[in-house]
Amino acid sequence: MARVTRKRTLEAPLGDVWKLISDPYNLPRWWPRVSRVENVEGSGGRRTRWTKVLETAEGRGVRADFRCVSSAEKERYVWEQELTGTPFERHLNGLQVEVRMRERDGGAEVSLTEEQSLKGMSKLGSPLMRRARGDVLDNALDGIERALG
Repeated sequence: MARVTRKRTLEAPLGDVWKLISDPYNLPRWWPRVSRVENVEGSGGRRTRWTKVLETAEGRGVRADFRCVSSAEKERYVWEQELTGTPFERHLNGLQVEVRMRERDGGAEVSLTEEQSLKGMSKLGSPLMRRARGDVLDNALDGIERALG
């Protein structure tokens, strides 16, 4: 299982960070390559479900379904990709993202962790995937900073 973590202290109130990350409709503002979010069911807490429409390099949209599996206000928000019956199921056993936050130095320390479990031959690309996922998390932190700036 590939696990990648990135952390940054932002000059933003913890409450603002929480509002941004706990509302799936905000994902296009800060998560890389998300063009829009559809089909949100729930209020942003545990058991909330949504569909991210990711834009490929060729400009096509790829839909991926997610659900919140753990949520504690102003502390953590965890979601996982729903894989059963999707094209992603051929390559992934699991994908989970955890956002942790806490007050620090007058701002908010935000930590993003992604755990990805690859299947079959996809496992051979694990070191490359780890570096690529780290880039995605760095870009997500940049996006949070821009959205709250």
